Amino acid sequence: MSKHGSTKGSSKTPTAKKLKLETSDDEPSSSRAPSVDAGFLASVESKRKQCAGNILEFKFNKKRCRLLSKSMDVGNFGGGVLYWMSREQRVQDNWALLYAQRLALKMKLPLHVCFCLVPTFLGATIRQFGFMLKGLEEVEAECQKLQIQFHLLKGDSQTCVPNLIKKLKLDAVVADFSPLRVPLSWIDKVKESIPEDVPFCQIDAHNIVPVWVASDKQEIGARTIRKKIHDKLDEFLTDFPPVVTHPHQSQTKAKPVDWKAANAYLEVDRTVEEVDWITPGTKSGLVELSNFCQKRLKLFGEKRNDPNVAALSNLSPWLHFGQLSAQRCILEVKEYKAKYAKSVDVYIEETLIRRELSDNFCFYNPNYDNLKGAANWAQETLDVHKKDKRPALLTSKELEEGKTHDDLWNASQIQLTRTGKMHGFLRMYWAKKILEWTETPEEALRLAIYLNDRYSLDGRDPSGYVGCMWSICGIHDMGWKERDVFGKIRYMNYKGCQRKFDVVAFVQRFGARTYPIKGVKYQ
Repeated sequence: MSKHGSTKGSSKTPTAKKLKLETSDDEPSSSRAPSVDAGFLASVESKRKQCAGNILEFKFNKKRCRLLSKSMDVGNFGGGVLYWMSREQRVQDNWALLYAQRLALKMKLPLHVCFCLVPTFLGATIRQFGFMLKGLEEVEAECQKLQIQFHLLKGDSQTCVPNLIKKLKLDAVVADFSPLRVPLSWIDKVKESIPEDVPFCQIDAHNIVPVWVASDKQEIGARTIRKKIHDKLDEFLTDFPPVVTHPHQSQTKAKPVDWKAANAYLEVDRTVEEVDWITPGTKSGLVELSNFCQKRLKLFGEKRNDPNVAALSNLSPWLHFGQLSAQRCILEVKEYKAKYAKSVDVYIEETLIRRELSDNFCFYNPNYDNLKGAANWAQETLDVHKKDKRPALLTSKELEEGKTHDDLWNASQIQLTRTGKMHGFLRMYWAKKILEWTETPEEALRLAIYLNDRYSLDGRDPSGYVGCMWSICGIHDMGWKERDVFGKIRYMNYKGCQRKFDVVAFVQRFGARTYPIKGVKYQ
């Protein structure tokens, strides 16, 4: 399996130091003393039950389903229905698992869930794998309570899924959806490897409006996809029925997972350590959603671009791993519309429109992580200015270690390497400065993706690729006043950040400073 290349010139990986966070910091509070009303989790569960008793009593929207086999006529082998879990690593609020249970209940068959664990994946470190495994451990426990068999399979899906189908004599397979090339290739390979008489379908359980329903082409930007999505919300933005205790038991029980052995199986870089300020799993994600709604949502509309104010939702790690449903987040946030109208509107714009625009871009553009994916005007302007003199040329080592002449950039990089996240506004500044300080746009994009994917908990995500491509290649943007290096790509600078927030306070918070760079004068 391919990986992003190692950073040229990089030496020792920066130590992932533990960062002690104060309650005023813009970080999730799930690792601090619980402050959420314990009734929130019960409230969410109650809403599911009020929606329907189970998925058979709910009118499932079949537009969420993409048929991958010739038909969905379930076989008569009697082994059950399999949900091949990949992107959506949760039990409840998961349309893919709900659809699999719908088939199983309708045909009175057992229900199985499998997850294929690979030893390496696109340069992910133990920081990301550890977060994922702890979330999957919660999935296994919940499946056991619901009499659903959970199988952790070690190896590639092309081998593991067909073998499980054969072993258990399964009658149908349901997969979830990712727009990225590697997961799409997994789907294609499994499709070729399973028997033709086993129905196979895919459910987009990540987007509120399925990506193939929202649009049949790559959209220019938010302005072109916004109305298409909003016009379909009455149909798709519904509550979820519950995944219920499954009444039809399998004669073959899943082997309990040895999670320590699963961790030991990984062949990943363990120098980028796991972080301890965030707790993986759906339950903790829901707790953080409640904390956001109760404490930070009121500030989100006005203060989301100030990294010194606790105004963000901080839900991206849970959303990335599918431990939390974006649809659930929006359903809960919308209940505060009367109190915090602007904040709710802005949150929906970011979590619904911008996020689903990212999936649209990656699904319809195979070059979502390289310059060929940029618009013609952006490719042309970057090429024209490719040989412009840079104000500074920094090594990948200086960038990775946060030792540049810009203390704000260094603080942003320290936040990323230590905590596994970077404030959303600073991600844009951070990536644009990489373009300004490296020899070519190609190298800038490669480095930005490498650093984000290596350190960020939500690396290897459509939103991450689109964020880097927006900052460096101008996707979903327009041409701006032409200048050196950037050409017509939107520019950001230090003084602009100073006008938006207290740069000194943010820099001091992470103990950052400037470093002398030969030939560079910087104040």
